[in-house]
Amino acid sequence: MSNQVDIYTRDFCGYCTRAIRLLEAKGITFTEHNASKTPSARDEMIKRSGRRTFPQIFVGDIHIGGSDDLMACERSGKLDAVLQNAI
Repeated sequence: MSNQVDIYTRDFCGYCTRAIRLLEAKGITFTEHNASKTPSARDEMIKRSGRRTFPQIFVGDIHIGGSDDLMACERSGKLDAVLQNAI
């Protein structure tokens, strides 16, 4: 399993900004793959997640989902455990 957090984003995406802010607030180091700057990142994201919407977040090889999924994971108290187990 990869021991990192990947987030696929695009410019001017409020959901992307919200997800990044949560990760930063938790002190999580992540790699941002911005499809606006690197168009091939979109194809990589679709291949990994099967989804076309931004953002898509991965903790190691675990697909968290989009911003709403990340927030739900945080609200349920499960995000810290996922991060701890993968990082």
